[in-house]
Formats: sequence, C-alpha cells, structure tokens
Amino acid sequence: MQKDLPNLPSVPSVTGLIHHPYMAPGGFEAPQPGVFKASTVYFPTVADMRQREWKDKSAYTYGLHGTPTTYLLEERLCALEGGLQCVLVPSGLAALALVALAVMKTGDEVLIPDNAYGPNKALAAGELRHFGITHRFYDPMDPDDLARQITPSSRLVWLEAPGSVSMEFPDLPEMVRRCRERGVLCALDNTWGAGLAFKPFDLLADGDGGEGSLAVDISAHALTKYPSGGGDVLMGSVITRDAALHLQIKLCHMRLGLGVAANDAETVLRSLPSIALRYAAHDQTARALAAWWQTQPQCAQLMHPAFEGAPGHAQWQALCDREPGTGLAAGLFSVMIDARYSQAQVDAFCDGLKLFKIGYSWGGPVSLVVPYDIASMRQSWPSHLKPGILVRFSTGLESAQDLILDLHQAVQAHLPMA
Repeated sequence: MQKDLPNLPSVPSVTGLIHHPYMAPGGFEAPQPGVFKASTVYFPTVADMRQREWKDKSAYTYGLHGTPTTYLLEERLCALEGGLQCVLVPSGLAALALVALAVMKTGDEVLIPDNAYGPNKALAAGELRHFGITHRFYDPMDPDDLARQITPSSRLVWLEAPGSVSMEFPDLPEMVRRCRERGVLCALDNTWGAGLAFKPFDLLADGDGGEGSLAVDISAHALTKYPSGGGDVLMGSVITRDAALHLQIKLCHMRLGLGVAANDAETVLRSLPSIALRYAAHDQTARALAAWWQTQPQCAQLMHPAFEGAPGHAQWQALCDREPGTGLAAGLFSVMIDARYSQAQVDAFCDGLKLFKIGYSWGGPVSLVVPYDIASMRQSWPSHLKPGILVRFSTGLESAQDLILDLHQAVQAHLPMA
C-alpha cells in the first residue's frame, strides 16, 4: 500500500534561478582582473548579433573568439613583446603549428635551423610533409647558408635565439635581413627571450618597432615557460605587427577551433607582473651555476650565451648586452660532460641530484636537468661542439649556493676523476 508523501517545503522555481534579474554593480576594481568564462555570449537583439565583429576585438560573439579575460592577456603580451596583435593557443607547440598552417600551402617550403626545438622539426617531417609542404635545415650560425637555401618555394623561415638545448646564439638581425632581401616571412620562437632579453619587433633598438625597424614578422612564444612561471599551465601565443598577416593567422586560428581556458589565462595574467623579476633571478642563478661548472674538470664545454667562448657569445652581446653588463640571458644553460664519461655515468649523475628534478620544460620555480643525445638531434655533429654528453640545466628559484652544493655532491659521487 503506497504511503502518502509528506508535505515538502516549497522550492524556488529553477527558471527563476536561471533567469534571476540581479546584476552586480559596475565599477569594481582590484589588483587582479576578472575571469570571464563563456562558450555562449548573449546578444540583446538579432540585429546586434548580425553586426558584431570579433576579428578586431570590438565586440564578443562566442567564447572561442575571445572574452574580456583573453583579450586582456593578448594586449598585455603585445606590450611585453612590442607587437600589435596576438592570438592565444593551448601550448607553445600549438603556436608553431598555427604559424605553419596559417601561412603555408601545398608546394611551399619551410626552412628550419638545425638546432631548432625538436617538436617543430618533427611537425615539419610529419604533418607538414603529409600536406605537401617540404622542409630543409640550415646552419643556424651561418647567415650565408640560410640565404643560399632560400628558393622561390620558400615561404617561411624559422629562427631561434638561442638554439634548443645546445644554446648557440645566432646573428639574429642578419638572419632577418637575409629573409627581407629574399621576400620570405621570418618567424621567431621567442620563448627564451620572452620579450625581455631583446625586442623581436625592434632588433636594432632604434625605434618602437614601427615601419622601418628591423623586425621579425611573427613571434611565437610558449607562455608555458616564463610568462606562467609556475610549471602548471600550457599555453602559447602568436604575435604580429602586420594587420593583414594577423588576420590570416586569426582566421586559421578560428577554423582550427583553437582556444584557451579562462582559468589558465587568469593564471598567466597573475604571473605577468613578476616576469621581469623572476627572469632576472633565473638568469643570475644560471650564471652562478655556469661559472661553477667552468671550474670543473668534468666540463668539456659550457654552452651559455652570456659567457665568453660559448657558441654565439658575440652575437648575444650585440643584441642583448648593448650596454655591457646589463644584458639578460634567461635561466638555461648546457654543459658538455667530457667524453671519457659514459652515458650510464652521466645518467647516474642526473639521478643523483637531489634539488634538480628530471623533467622537460623550464621557467618554473624548481630547477630541472635533462641529458640529451645531440648526435640524434642534428643532421651532423656541429663543428663548434666538443665531444661528450650534453646535459641541460634549467634554474628555478632556489638558492644558487644550495644548487651548487647539490651539483658538487652528485659530481663527486658519479663523475669521479680518474
């Protein structure tokens, strides 16, 4: 026999909750900007919906095309790097892929420095090749080699300063001039410079990056690194100064459906005000550790652009250290461990570190270490690199002295002198 249901208290109408009329008053200001999450964006009328334009950021149409949160981050990144337009993507590699897909088509060719970020090379050998886009590698330390390799089918040249892992610093202004002379687009992976070591849209520091300045066409940036600073966000940006080129990239961005989460954008916005302080701290610690390595007999070669004798040091000085002693050089450096040590010994050294964690990426608060097999990453062994096994270090925000003590104990334990 069914029992009668008890009397239940009345509950508000769900419709009333969804369509509640209250709107918070305007005029609220605080140190951190608001976070706007949206897929759907409301329009007051059909006419307004039809008139709104998202391409120039004058209005909002759909969350994927931008919200106040992402627009604000884009504008602040432009201010950091000296650009005029920016789009956000889910990772640094997505930024590289977006550039390639936006500006190239079947039959085109991309030129890549042999020391480029490995996944960019893999992208060219994989998806781009499947789309009928060819690629070749050039010597990153030889502008003449780049010029020789530019052909009528060359559509894009990638630049990297410094090179990935082996840290060679190229003559970036001369590379850009060679691209200008041949009428080919040049895009820079500017993750290391971060808009702080040098300005990609004003390479000669003789203006504001306007017409007549020596500038790259496109700056791609893994915001995962220094702009985030926490090792907890994946995001990238593509920045330009040419309106037509930006629109070309932005339309491709839209068609690919690329977007970033509002909370991730908030995290980067929160970190940006401290980027210069953190970058300088990473830099100072890296130099202290690099100087220590120079005194160690296990070190066959130091690869840090700010140190005399490192590959491309003069080019780093010319671009980043115009007033001697003021130049920045980030928190990355590599050491070539002498060839008398085996891979097993070098791996044991890395495993024996207590403060350094083994992991990819950089720019976060924790120092990282990774051994690399350079021979498998280059077309041939670079003539400027000595034989040995390369180990890359990324400095975090720990005490430099504590990190040096950690290096010392691991060297003594696993890389003994004969």
